[in-house]
Amino acid sequence: MKFLFLTFTVLATVATLPGCIIVNDDNGWYNGWERDQENNREAIAELNIGMDREDVLDRLSAPEFSEAYSRDGEEYRVLFFRTQHRHSDGETTRDETTPLVFRNDTLIGWGDEVYASVR
Repeated sequence: MKFLFLTFTVLATVATLPGCIIVNDDNGWYNGWERDQENNREAIAELNIGMDREDVLDRLSAPEFSEAYSRDGEEYRVLFFRTQHRHSDGETTRDETTPLVFRNDTLIGWGDEVYASVR
């Protein structure tokens, strides 16, 4: 009976822990989002204008936000990737992301200036 009680107590405690993912790597302890944003920054630094959207997506984590629209017969997609921490509120906001802008599935640039030029 004591074993059953201890098992139940441990399971109940584990079930109520926050949904934070912690990963141990060579650089120390990171939250999952910290690792994602570091990987995203590194991947974006290695991108080249003219890359295909699928090639870009293979290098990055899932985008936090996305937009798509047509203008003057061209299709635009903007994918926003988390690259910086600003608010400790548990939510990712646009000011914590870097926009990648695609025209007809081809990367035409990234950053706020490029995004503003196609809006």
